[in-house]
Amino acid sequence: MKKPTLKAPKLKAPKLKAPDLSGVAGGSRTGQSLLAGVAVLGLVFGVAELRSPATTAADTGGGRTTAQVERTALVCPPPMQGVTGSTSLTLFSPEGGTGSAGTGLIANASAANVIAAQNPVQSAADPAASAAPSGAAPSGQPSGTPSGQPSDAPAAAGQSAAPVVDALISLAKPGVPVTGPANNSDTAPGTFAAATGNLAPGFTATQVTASESGGTSLSGADCVPSGTSFWFAGASTGPNRVDYVTLVNADTLPAVVDLKMYGEKGLIDNELATGIAVAPGQSQTLLLSSLTKGPVDDLALHVVTRSGRIGAGVHAIDTGKGTDWLEPSADPAPSVTVPGIPDDVTTAHLVVATDSADDADLKVQLSGKNGWFTPAGKESIHVKAGMTAVLDFQFSAETREGASAIRLTPTSPDHPTPVVAGLRVDRENKGKTEATWLSGGNPVGARASVADNRAGQTKLMLTAVDADAKVKVTSSAGANGGTPGSKDVDVPVGTTVTVEGIDPAGANGPYALTVQTVSGGPVLAARQLSAVTKDVPTFTTQQFRDDHATVEVPRVAADPGVVLGTK
Repeated sequence: MKKPTLKAPKLKAPKLKAPDLSGVAGGSRTGQSLLAGVAVLGLVFGVAELRSPATTAADTGGGRTTAQVERTALVCPPPMQGVTGSTSLTLFSPEGGTGSAGTGLIANASAANVIAAQNPVQSAADPAASAAPSGAAPSGQPSGTPSGQPSDAPAAAGQSAAPVVDALISLAKPGVPVTGPANNSDTAPGTFAAATGNLAPGFTATQVTASESGGTSLSGADCVPSGTSFWFAGASTGPNRVDYVTLVNADTLPAVVDLKMYGEKGLIDNELATGIAVAPGQSQTLLLSSLTKGPVDDLALHVVTRSGRIGAGVHAIDTGKGTDWLEPSADPAPSVTVPGIPDDVTTAHLVVATDSADDADLKVQLSGKNGWFTPAGKESIHVKAGMTAVLDFQFSAETREGASAIRLTPTSPDHPTPVVAGLRVDRENKGKTEATWLSGGNPVGARASVADNRAGQTKLMLTAVDADAKVKVTSSAGANGGTPGSKDVDVPVGTTVTVEGIDPAGANGPYALTVQTVSGGPVLAARQLSAVTKDVPTFTTQQFRDDHATVEVPRVAADPGVVLGTK
């Protein structure tokens, strides 16, 4: 008898759908927790999507790979321009981003806009957007999507269209900045900026205000990512100062904020400075003097959240000497460098603070033509635990060596106490002065940009900290025309180089500056924007901060068992 031949049946792999875990006992919590964890990571890193890896695992030790950021979100403070001021907002994304055409915009921080920003950005001119129930841009106003960009498909019958961000300004393409006015009122809210696709890598926003509050002045701020901790050194509630702290919540979750203030006598206790609630899409402005018992000069302020994330700023008005934003300082570290001291500064006031339980003893150095040097009579500064300390500098044409930076390092490598630092600098013209505030900074990293620069009014200062360096400086076209340009700049260690001839040819409107590290050691960069108004030498200075256009992510393999596994 012939034995039958058995054939293995052909099995067709079923199509698997992601399981609906909402009603499953046991496994549902695990699955939902995993999905929630992914959502939280997206919020923390500001990344909605990541492109295919730009490097292989072998390039990064086998466990990580590099991917392009697919979404960037920033927060800008309220203009704080007073009744007679005016504020401009400028957006920019450098060329080099890959993938689909992205969207970029800036909008007022409101509950409706914050919620709408979580959805794909649509143009209010598109049919799908015109039916939006709330948040749509009014007729004639810039919409959330540049002209010509595709919108989402119209909503199905019986469904309402997704809300649309009411954008103040929209960015259409990389490589060319776009500028426009903020809500020019003395009660305007903070704003938030967001970019996706090929506009996300390196996306930046800059805010500049011309004001008469406290005297003719120019003030500026780079918009920063939402965070949970911000340090400001150099705030004050003294008799000639009116300082405000601003809190902007551009997330969909509420935030609770504590303000910790340190003075020359230590931490200042005040129940009014703790547990400050900031609702989603809301801005709060707090007068700093209402949070201290009596006037206190030379404050260090730590803005820290108990829950949620915010964008924080400190706005200073020095009566008769101008107005500006205090730049947020780099996180506490044993060594701090403050870049961007102008070449025509007359005085400088250094504020150093530590929240450590240990004192800090620091060596003081200035960058000069031949490298770091110790200024006579200003060799060191001692900062007591949990307190602030100050140091004053006088500059003259005979003593200064051009633009400069201050470096603070531990006098003993065995005693590295973390500190933060801020520096107020003053310029003078015909007896009139204007002040701005600098801060301890971080290197530019691979690349950094500042959006609002103006022909004939901009200086770029580069400081090499630990070793000689070479950087590439690129100026974009102006918002309304001009020819981009670039140059390589050598920066010897311990020096500050002022870059000449950086304005793009035929610049029309504000342009962007981008600094890229080519080789060598770390470089800190700052730009000075200045103008003489009514004989007042108005100016403002902003640092270049690493744009984090790429992120490292772990290499993972799909494993359905993670989701389908039992408890």
